[in-house]
Amino acid sequence: MALDFERLRELRAADPAGVGRALAERKRREVIRGDGRLFIVAADHPARGAVAVGADPTAMADRYELLERMALAVSRPGVDGVLGTPDIIDDLAALGLLDDKIVVGSMNRGGLRGASFEMDDRYTAYDVEAMVRQGIDFAKTLIRVDLNDAGTAATLEATARAVDAAAAAGLPIMLEPFMSNRVDGRVVNDLSADAVILSTAIASGLGNSSAYTWMKLPVVPEMERVMAATTMPTLLLGGDNGGDPDETFASWEQALALPGVRGLTVGRTLLYPHDDDVAAAVDTAARLVHTDL
Repeated sequence: MALDFERLRELRAADPAGVGRALAERKRREVIRGDGRLFIVAADHPARGAVAVGADPTAMADRYELLERMALAVSRPGVDGVLGTPDIIDDLAALGLLDDKIVVGSMNRGGLRGASFEMDDRYTAYDVEAMVRQGIDFAKTLIRVDLNDAGTAATLEATARAVDAAAAAGLPIMLEPFMSNRVDGRVVNDLSADAVILSTAIASGLGNSSAYTWMKLPVVPEMERVMAATTMPTLLLGGDNGGDPDETFASWEQALALPGVRGLTVGRTLLYPHDDDVAAAVDTAARLVHTDL
């Protein structure tokens, strides 16, 4: 897909206010419309130092290639929007790719992988005030809870204040919670049903109103029990592309049929599929979410 990267570079250097204009002038849409389901393509990984995909440690490091893959993904039928940190969203807006798309602003996490402060996940990208000002449609946070790490307290407090601000502004906010612990020095998310249920319960109570809170939850065994733990609208987390694609799509299809599940938010699995056919991977996922395609 041919993108005008020279114009993008010139805009960033000579007319930075043009980025804001591109966001302000884009054609917006209702968050919920049609069948009420959402399919969001995510690319907030690089800003938290996660550029690996599968066995390739630098797959997402080439920003131009990532933008080309994102552009192809959002051009496919059934893709409702994108999720990214400001650098990604600004690039996509300047390239004219966000018309009639939901824009989900990732508040990102400050606890970088492998850092001594990893569990102190205060937010380092968008805040709610900026998202409202820029016309971002939805907020997203990532919450890792390690009961053995005091840094978790700051994460929970920061998330509660973000939920407060989003509710006050009438901005939907998506919480992505995990129970986490250190294994051989690495922080690992517990993907058992019991752990996801516990993380959902903790995240659900953050802030002084849950009216605008959504959940973003991984697809795990016993997903029926997980979805029984919340009344909040939920998007499924696609995760990495380390498994068999057919098994992954089948697990998404089963989970999408559960009460409360409103769609998918997927990044690396679709942007860097095993066969490198982005369009085919995105189309398959879109048909799972929007069954009328």
